[in-house]
Amino acid sequence: MTDMDSALSEAASAAESASNAKALDVVARWGFAVMAILHVVVGAIAIAVAFGQPGEPEPTGAIEQLAANPWGPFVMWTGAAGCAGLALWQLSEATLRVRREHRRERLGKLISSGSLSVVYGSVGYTFAGFAVGARSDSGESTRAFSTSLLSRPLGAPVLVIVGLTIIGIGIYFVFKGFAKRFKDELQHFEGTRRGRAISGLGVAGHVAKGIALKLVGLLFIVAAVKNNAAESTGLDGSLKALRDHPWGPLLLSAIGVGFICYGVFALVRSRFGRM
Repeated sequence: MTDMDSALSEAASAAESASNAKALDVVARWGFAVMAILHVVVGAIAIAVAFGQPGEPEPTGAIEQLAANPWGPFVMWTGAAGCAGLALWQLSEATLRVRREHRRERLGKLISSGSLSVVYGSVGYTFAGFAVGARSDSGESTRAFSTSLLSRPLGAPVLVIVGLTIIGIGIYFVFKGFAKRFKDELQHFEGTRRGRAISGLGVAGHVAKGIALKLVGLLFIVAAVKNNAAESTGLDGSLKALRDHPWGPLLLSAIGVGFICYGVFALVRSRFGRM
């Protein structure tokens, strides 16, 4: 090993040690709690929409609801800090903590944790935007993204790939729920009655989130096939479109309850889960 390689290895080890700091663990757990609360609020909005009430059942709509309370600015900044910490923790998972793993495991972790880092970072950015008074609409952002892709050569096939990727993630969530693949994330209550209840919440929550993601991915594909960016409306549009079908309000309510279950499960995970 050259002096340069040795220096880089020592720097990486020092960075990994820093990523294991208690402060980052606390902030990342708070980020998990923030995301859990967002799922609960999205679920509640989805149930309200199923019964004809106004609302946007997606993260931006949930953040807007939280911003409307008297403690709004404080909630927005603490939410932004938690999501930023969680994004940083996921980034360390994708880069620093997998150095000793096999190449296949490293690649899988880079893709999964790297993607989550971007997702949590974007949610934190939305929190910060609301904190300074900049409102955003995820539906408009999704349509703008689709419009930008469709205006480019091979944009439609790329949009189909985006849709299929989201559907694939949704299928994974459904599989993870039914197979209870989340149990290794939360072993604190293993074998107890409370543990069985938490496991039930995990199953319902993962399946509901998976179904919602598949609907979002399907709308991206529809937008690509019809060459109409207006068809891709994100989570808000996909759930509201579901409401207009036979049994739609019932299905939308079930998905809303599932999101609440996922949020409660994630809240427990934020406190007792393995980091």
